Amino acid sequence: MPRKTSFFFAAAAVAAALVAAVPATRAAGLLDPAKPEDALLLNRKMSCSLEDGQTVIHWWKGSMLSRVPGERDRVLFNVQGMNIRQCGSFSDPKRGPGFRSVSREVMLYLDPQTNEVLRRWKNPWTGEEVEVIHVANDPVNMRAPTFAYGADGKPAVFRGSFVKGKAWTSGEAPLWYDNPLAGDYQQYVGNNYHAMEMLNSFTDAKALLDPAVRTLPTVSISWARVSDWIPWMKMGGRTGIIVFTTVGKRVASIEDLSEPLRSELKASYPAYLAPPPLDDARPNETSWTYIKKVVDSRRAAQGDQR
Repeated sequence: MPRKTSFFFAAAAVAAALVAAVPATRAAGLLDPAKPEDALLLNRKMSCSLEDGQTVIHWWKGSMLSRVPGERDRVLFNVQGMNIRQCGSFSDPKRGPGFRSVSREVMLYLDPQTNEVLRRWKNPWTGEEVEVIHVANDPVNMRAPTFAYGADGKPAVFRGSFVKGKAWTSGEAPLWYDNPLAGDYQQYVGNNYHAMEMLNSFTDAKALLDPAVRTLPTVSISWARVSDWIPWMKMGGRTGIIVFTTVGKRVASIEDLSEPLRSELKASYPAYLAPPPLDDARPNETSWTYIKKVVDSRRAAQGDQR
């Protein structure tokens, strides 16, 4: 994700202030955001753990709303989701130390009044009752390791900032690529996949800068997304977009997930109780590629190849 370079200077300045405020013996051991190797470790701690193979779980909850010109926004669903991940270390003679994250994630669409897991949903615009296809992306991996130095020789930069004892990372991911549910002529007629994701993560600055803290005990997150209609809604070409807005945190184990996510995960998505293996080389899954697989499978079973 793109990040503002000013974050690096802010991080370095605050790290220096923290160093001055503690005894020299302690200060000498703090991670320094100005050093590429340490910046890499700070980014890794925010994402997962400095311990290879340590499972880290992020959980979030919130709502999905519709926005259609000429009508009020509607809360269509509540949502609950989780991402389970682990990291592994790498080393390159020219680029220095590095790491790669591998993960899986599930997000459930819930009734906005009862928080029950939805299996069917009546589309208020079309009147059609449709099957709800929940998000089940496996895997969601870093495509390649990231290192202390890029392939172009540029040093790693801590993707965050420090203010009043807190550290946070913030970024946007503008998504624009070929739609797996559209045809081969998207550059001529449109229908490309278009979305924007916004993620913020917050933690204690001292814990983040302390190399003895291998896995951060607390990380708070917020995740928002703006995109086209979800395919299973069967909205066709109707004008409008959807907005996800959620907050969450890092949790210690599957048992710390909220209901009904915890029970549904165990009953319907047992593979998601652990992250993928560190050497996982599969292509990444998205909510749209997953929906395509589900739809194609159902059509094949019914003898319908449309």
